[in-house]
Amino acid sequence: MSTHNNADPDPWRNRTREAGRGGPAFGEFIEAVRLLQDRVTGARPPDDEVAALAARVQTLADELLPWQVSEWDAAVGTRQDLPGRGNPLLPPLIIDEWTAQRVVGRVVFRRFYIGGNGAAHGGTLPLLFDEVLGKLSNSGDRTVSRTAFLTVNYRRITRIGVEHTIVAEVARVEGRKRWLTARLYDEDRNVTADAEGLFLELKPGQP
Repeated sequence: MSTHNNADPDPWRNRTREAGRGGPAFGEFIEAVRLLQDRVTGARPPDDEVAALAARVQTLADELLPWQVSEWDAAVGTRQDLPGRGNPLLPPLIIDEWTAQRVVGRVVFRRFYIGGNGAAHGGTLPLLFDEVLGKLSNSGDRTVSRTAFLTVNYRRITRIGVEHTIVAEVARVEGRKRWLTARLYDEDRNVTADAEGLFLELKPGQP
């Protein structure tokens, strides 16, 4: 059953949130997708096996075709109880603290996110920061916002396969403008990257 009216002029404020969307096995499904991503990234199958493997993956993709739904009805990205909100694109962040002023979480950049020589791809760090800062910007009684700018400073190599801690905080709020900061720490509490973002509260009807 649809939870969103396509004619709704303000879908962000009027969407219905369903706890546990996708059912109790949805987390296992997304973990299997993440594992496939990791294995594909790390695999070098024999040349004569690649076509058969591609066909099998295509078959699975085709099996999902009858169940395609709109953005507003999908389960991916809605599961706050799952790492990365159950979105296989996002680094699998686990939230330990989430208030209106602060978010603390843990993340391991898996093989899928490798950039080179054991380091997470530089482009995945802004993805993580934007996810966490956006989550914080929209926390408490604040309404939905969008990223206006995001500045990331790379301090050290962020290694794959190692647990990192991210801490995000609200710096200040002025009208529709929200400034937030975040820091990413490795297992030795070294800052590997930090970020500052400006988020703008959406006006009614803005997409």
